[in-house]
Amino acid sequence: MSTRRAVVLGGTGGIGSAVVRDLLDVSGRGGDDWQVDVLARNGGPAADALVARGATFVAGDRRDRSTLRDLLRPGADLLVDTVGLTRDDAVQLLPFIDDVGSTVFMSSKAVYVDEQGRHANATEKPVFGGAVTELQPTMLPNDDDPTSREGYGAAKVAAEQVLLDHGAPVTVLRPSKVYGEGIGRPREWFVVRRVLDGRERVLLADHGRGVDHTTAASGIATLVRLVADAPDRRILNVADETAPSVLEIVRTIAGHLDHRFEEVLLDEDAPAFVGGTPWSTPSPFVLDTTAARALGWTPPSYAEAVRPELDWLVETARRTPADGDVPWAADPFWERMFDYGPEDAALALLSLGLG
Repeated sequence: MSTRRAVVLGGTGGIGSAVVRDLLDVSGRGGDDWQVDVLARNGGPAADALVARGATFVAGDRRDRSTLRDLLRPGADLLVDTVGLTRDDAVQLLPFIDDVGSTVFMSSKAVYVDEQGRHANATEKPVFGGAVTELQPTMLPNDDDPTSREGYGAAKVAAEQVLLDHGAPVTVLRPSKVYGEGIGRPREWFVVRRVLDGRERVLLADHGRGVDHTTAASGIATLVRLVADAPDRRILNVADETAPSVLEIVRTIAGHLDHRFEEVLLDEDAPAFVGGTPWSTPSPFVLDTTAARALGWTPPSYAEAVRPELDWLVETARRTPADGDVPWAADPFWERMFDYGPEDAALALLSLGLG
């Protein structure tokens, strides 16, 4: 058994912490002994939990050059960047990655465009003829406005290209709709809160048929461990075993929480302002994971992998004071998703046969 060193940038987030836990769990099961250094801006419960498992926590900004230098100058067997976004972020890593056995950069399926140039964050959604492979065209590289819906994917492409063009063994991972314990935007909260609020009915547009591939953070973690053992320059899609529909996702979550919704499956004549979910999409967006599977990776199923996140969401909600709110509630993403007035009004219209 050998001791290897991993550095995880953004290691207390949903993806980073899953990677750290997986590496430390392998060490505990008698595999290679991983020394894991975790970089994040702040400590807190997530950092404390990783330290208790055996990680070393370093408080600092991923974009601080001196912090990166102190972490990476000694070299590492594995570097995982879960928070890099722009070309400049990628350039910051170049002085160090030649001394890293395998570097992993977290990108996104948002980089892909269809024949019309439409991408996942565009107002008009992309239409693909089948599962999207790593050869699918991407947005043009540009990091002028990396935090905008239009600029996010383009900035990721710019960062990807800098790292891959350098020539060191860099694996770019492109996930979709990531979920897991500690994730910053837990889309499953859309269903969990409705269960906790005692909602008896759930409205789903397009009969709940929308498909937007999901990716377990735990699945990303196992793939990261594989590419640590097989360094190379490549791009890999990473997603769940199958792409569940909106209806399947809602039923999976409700079933785990022992709740049964009356499902109101809406058609095109239903009110346009109700029935949308975090996974709703007018055309399927499915990632082809053949390349990752060829490395020996086995993607998890959504129904199994989502359970720890659901338990975490419920536990967090129950710990939150009655006059407070869950940590992720301030995200504008959730605006109006729990305004049940329009849903109830639509249900009333539907019961009268007017919807």
